[in-house]
Amino acid sequence: MHISATFKSTMSDLKIFSGRASKYLAQRIAKAARLKLGKCEFKTFSDGEIWMKYNENIRGTDLFVVQSTNPPFENIMELLLMIDAGRRASARRINAVIPYFGYARQDRKDQPRVSISAKLIANLLTKAGADRVITMDLHAPQIQGFFDIPVDHLYSSKVFITHIRKLNIKNLVVATPDVGGIKMARSYAKRLDADLIVIDKRRPKPNVAEIMNIIGNAAGKNVLIVDDMIDTGGTFVNAVEALKKNGAKSIYGFCTHAILSGHAVNEINKSHLTKLFITDTLPLKQKSDKITVLSIADTFADAILRTNQNKSISSLFDVNKD
Repeated sequence: MHISATFKSTMSDLKIFSGRASKYLAQRIAKAARLKLGKCEFKTFSDGEIWMKYNENIRGTDLFVVQSTNPPFENIMELLLMIDAGRRASARRINAVIPYFGYARQDRKDQPRVSISAKLIANLLTKAGADRVITMDLHAPQIQGFFDIPVDHLYSSKVFITHIRKLNIKNLVVATPDVGGIKMARSYAKRLDADLIVIDKRRPKPNVAEIMNIIGNAAGKNVLIVDDMIDTGGTFVNAVEALKKNGAKSIYGFCTHAILSGHAVNEINKSHLTKLFITDTLPLKQKSDKITVLSIADTFADAILRTNQNKSISSLFDVNKD
């Protein structure tokens, strides 16, 4: 995506800063927005306590702080400190840019005596002083309702759809690794003019998935598995192998948030997967010939510039539009 000159910032009040976990992406976002990444300082004391300071004036600014909230919890703490420091330094508006919203999987009480952690994180961000949240591909879109401040929910679909169309894969069918992803997979299938496959799985315990049934025809097809995240890779790899056993010709994957914890990359390398496309909402910890990173920096840069100039960003979060 090319950032239109129309949205090139000429306003001196727009500043972008980053926590340590997302600096690699914030630098790309700032470059795409034709801005310099703001200077701030972090220290971690010997006991683990975190200290931060903005090293330039932010009074009256439209402040955008970039930080994903994936573990360790220090990432969330850094974001909260940046928001609090911005509020105390009299920033005009504080926008929390969270490429990957961690703890999103804990969005309900699915058993007695558990926390709804996604709601807790939303409360912490609001209480710290955030005026707006900009995030991408929430694990559960209804999490937007956990906030009492505006939430702009961006989609990575534009970046991915553009890339997959360039590959010109023939006889393509889109698959979802679980029934919860049907809406997302159906949207991709519609835009790629492809059929849909649903993989029905049972999860006996967290991070463990067992493939049950494949609904749809994979025989002789080039299959594209779409998901919002891959953690341990169990669900994804099981889906790949199940599709291969059912006659799939080649198997591609796409996920927005590549957590890839534990031995996930090794399991992907050993699988029948042809190629996995991911975004850079999280840093890729272990490189692989089977994994290609697509940057979503332009999408966030466009959202930041439009937000600063009070322009509509609906084209960036409407998954049904090109």
